[in-house]
Formats: sequence, structure tokens, C-alpha cells
Amino acid sequence: MSMTEALLAPIIIILFGGTLSLCLCIYGTLTFRNSPGGRYYIVLSLLASLFSFAYIFELVSTSIERIMFWIRIEYIPLVLIPVFTLLMCVEYVGVQLRRSIFYSLFLIPAITLLLQATNDFHHLYYTSMKLRSDRPFPMVDLEYGLWFGVHTAFLYGCMIASITILFRGLRSAHSSKFRSQILVMVTGLIVPLIGGFLYLMELSPYGLDLGPVFTSISYVFHGIALLRYQMFDVIPIARHIVFKNMGDGIVVLNEKERVVDYNQAMLDIVPALHKKAIGKQISEAFSGYPELIAIIEAGREQDQQFLHHGETRYYHIHFAPIRNKRKERVGTIVSFANITERVVMEEKLKELADTDSLTGMLNKRALMRESEDYLNKLSQSGGSFSMIMFDVDYFKQVNDKIGHEAGDIVLTHVAEAVKINIQPVHIAGRYGGDEFILCLPDTSLTEAYKVADSIRAHVADKCMLVNGKEVRVTSSFGVSHVHIQQGETLPLITLMRQADEALYMAKEKGRNCVHPYSKAS
Repeated sequence: MSMTEALLAPIIIILFGGTLSLCLCIYGTLTFRNSPGGRYYIVLSLLASLFSFAYIFELVSTSIERIMFWIRIEYIPLVLIPVFTLLMCVEYVGVQLRRSIFYSLFLIPAITLLLQATNDFHHLYYTSMKLRSDRPFPMVDLEYGLWFGVHTAFLYGCMIASITILFRGLRSAHSSKFRSQILVMVTGLIVPLIGGFLYLMELSPYGLDLGPVFTSISYVFHGIALLRYQMFDVIPIARHIVFKNMGDGIVVLNEKERVVDYNQAMLDIVPALHKKAIGKQISEAFSGYPELIAIIEAGREQDQQFLHHGETRYYHIHFAPIRNKRKERVGTIVSFANITERVVMEEKLKELADTDSLTGMLNKRALMRESEDYLNKLSQSGGSFSMIMFDVDYFKQVNDKIGHEAGDIVLTHVAEAVKINIQPVHIAGRYGGDEFILCLPDTSLTEAYKVADSIRAHVADKCMLVNGKEVRVTSSFGVSHVHIQQGETLPLITLMRQADEALYMAKEKGRNCVHPYSKAS
């Protein structure tokens, strides 16, 4: 067989592949250079085209000097092809690569180029080079040195890593188009590996390097991926990346209420979620979260709190139907929007709106609201309720003689005395001026009297220093009590009037005392 006949088929294939890859490079530059992985694909296709054309010149060269010249030219794109393949796949599926790793990928290619170009001085890449005479065309017989093994391992390592990354993206792909893109890309990467393997195993005809031939074939798959499946189309890629990285937790259910998928953010909400939850019923996937199971099964939109590492977080749970082209419901997307910041802010604003700025106690509006709410609950279940109303004796004289600063200090001291002597379930607030009201649920008249007297003693015992002057005050208390039967109602104003009458009696008795309300008094 003549040289022309032996080389015609591979040259045509390689020329076709090189031309196709160059066309795809131009096409990519014009259409998808800004898409994830697109810029690396453009460089990659250009490198593949240069490699193919250089290899054609190697095949038609007739001297060892010309063959080695074109081999050196081939190595410029050859050492970079595995790196840009890996970078393309990494960016395509949305994997984040550290800058240090990015630059380190170019270290071995740079060393390979240097050693290959200076091989005559060290023979680390080729130990010998000679022209073979037993082929129908000139071909160089190369014996490889130590660094060729390093280069080969790096090349195949990058390609295998690229395929692995694509398969990882395939597992988490949420679009059939995205999956098709990845499968065709994987096929395009595997084909050149087969050619390289046949060459290394000396199974190729005439000892031809089948890598460029199979690379040319692989670009047929690239063309299919680009034109048929819109590879690098940002929409399916974006959908995948958004689903994976969005801050809201997402759970996808099918029409049988089985878990189809979930994103990374869901693990912060339900740490027990695992890949094994895919395909399971809600009750199995969220075992240990009975409230959440009930919410999802009921499909009711609401806010829900979760405990995460000892911290309470709030989420708004929303349900969105998934419908097919016939508008039939085929599943549900359950989203968990983190509203913790909003809830905390609302609680702070509510607290500020309900708090008396001087004493830190409830203001009049909040005091009345919470007291009435409790009385309404008490009318449904029945129980006892006590009220304490008190004020500071001769408070106007403190303001007039010492000043309003002293008055503020006195009121602050009184508020501290209240806080020390009441329970968390008690409702306490500043009614106005120097007047305070305490509402004590499930407290008898005797118990309420003791609380009032303890506060009275605490106020009277305190000596305050204001502008170098010692200030002492006393306070007077009125206590009222009611026992409400189930279904019975009692207006809050009635209890307040009774406590106010008792307070008046305490002042009549000489102040600095506690007086309980009774109809006889």
C-alpha cells in the first residue's frame, strides 16, 4: 500500500475534525462565550483544531527533523487540552475552584513543554528517536522517558476528573435538556480516551496515534451537543445552579407525595435529610418532625419555627404545584423561606411599641391589652385573677422640690422593685405618671397581698442619692381579686375600679401600706 493510500483516510478524518472544531470555536465566540464553561470550550476547540492540523503536517513529513518539529508544535495545544477540558466541566456544572488549584493545573503542562522542547539535553521525555523504515510512510519511533509517564498520567487524570464531575452534575440535574447535554459531553470526552488507549497499547494500524483521529470524531458529538441540545445554553445550567445554591430550602414532591429532590439549604432546616430520603414518603423522609409532616400533608402555607444548633429560626412554608404540558398536576415544590430576620425585627418593634421607655415595663396600651386577653381566656376555662394597683406617695413633691431627674430615678427604682418580686407569668406595667398596675393570674387574694407588701417594703427600704441629696419614698397599694366560673365574664374595668378603691383606702390609712378590696370597705 502506498503512502498516499495509507494516510488518506486518517488525514481526511483529522482534517474534517480540525475544521469542525475551528468552526465550533468561531460559533462559540459568537454565541455562548459568556455562558458557564463557554470561554473554556472556545479555547479548547481552538487548541484541538491546532493540534489536528499540526498532526496532519507530522503525518506528511518525510524526515525525522520535520516530524520532530511538528511534534513540538503539537505539544503546545496538547498539554493544555486536558486542563481546559477540566476547567470547562468544572464551570459548566457550577463547581467552585480555588484560585490556587486553578493556577496549579498549569504547572505540569508548563514543565512538559519545557522538557519536551529541551529533550536533547536530558532525555527525560524521549530516551531515543529514530525513523522507522517498516511502514508505508515515514514514522518516528519514540522511546519515552520518565516525564512522559507523568504527562500521560496528568492527561488521563484530567480527563477522568472531567468525566467524573460531569457525572456528578448528571446526578443532581433537574432538567432533561441539561442531562442530555451532559451525556453527549461525556461521550465526546470518552471517545479520544479510547483512541489514546489503543495507541498506548500498540493496537492502532501502522502505529498511528489515534488520539487526533478519535478527537476529530468526538467533535461530531460536540456539534450535536451544541446544535441539537444547545450545550452551554444558560437556561438549564442556571436552573440547576440556582436550585442547588439558592438560600431558600426546597423540597420537590411527586404526585404520590414522595420526595423527588431537595437542595443544600434544606439540610440547615432538616439536618436528618439524606440521599436515601429520595423516593420515600413524607412521613419517612421527615421522621422526627411530626409538625412538619402535618404541614406538608395538609399543604397549608404558614410560618414555622425550627431549632438549629440551639438557635430558633423562622421559615415561611409555601406550596407551588408542578404541572405538565396538559396542565395536570404532577408534583409540588415546597419552599422554606428564611424569615428569621423579619420575625426578630417585628418582635423588637412590637416590644418597643409595648414598652414604657423609662421603666422598661409594659406601657398602658400593652398592659390593658394583655390583661383583657387573659381575662377572656379565663372566662373560657375558669380560675382566679388578682390585680394590684399602686402609686408613689407624694410623688409630685419629689418632682417639685428635687426635680424631674429625681422623679425619673424614683420611678426606675420602683420598676426594679416590681420586677424583682413578680413571676414571669405576671403582667406588670406603668399605667401613667407614678401609677402602676400588676395583674396576677391564678393568684389568690392572700398571695397577691404578699406580693404587694414585698414590693412596698423594697421601695421603702431603698435610699437613692440624687444631686447629693438622699431621697426615700414610700408607696400605697390596693389589691382586688376575682374568681371567675367557666363561661362567666368580668370587664377589666370592674377589677381596676375595685383595686383603685382599695388604693384610696390605703392612702386614708396613712399611706405606705397595702389594702385589699372588700365590699364592706
